[in-house]
Amino acid sequence: MNINIKVYLHSKETKFLQSGSFPVPNLDFKKDPDWTAAIAAYEWIQQIKSSYAASEDFRIDQVIYNEYNDITELVEKVKPII
Repeated sequence: MNINIKVYLHSKETKFLQSGSFPVPNLDFKKDPDWTAAIAAYEWIQQIKSSYAASEDFRIDQVIYNEYNDITELVEKVKPII
């Protein structure tokens, strides 16, 4: 299954929007759609940060999936698995 994610970010004194469609596991999404979307968004934001050489002022302003589900706080709680 795919979900649509929009991330509103701030870096290098500039606000910007990135959006895209991402695959998520059906079973995980059925069990906890918000958390599953938050993990997908977190992973994507990490890619954005490395691609754009994010500055010290990098921050996540808002994360939304499927047009109206705000998961900003959940994304900030996601921790990488080491």
